[in-house]
Amino acid sequence: MERTLAQLPQYSLSRTGQRLWTLLRQWHQNARTRRQLAELTSRQLADLGISPSERVREISKPFWR
Repeated sequence: MERTLAQLPQYSLSRTGQRLWTLLRQWHQNARTRRQLAELTSRQLADLGISPSERVREISKPFWR
């Protein structure tokens, strides 16, 4: 039997669930962008105006900060 969108169960997160989801997405983004920053060459860092010491400081942070 085929279901339409109106027949599918609706899931909604509580306010706490939404905050948790947002926090998890932010942590994931932090980890991803720091991994990408760690892979940049010195030339790419210079183009972005980021010093090597700034890069080390940023990639040394834990994902939750």
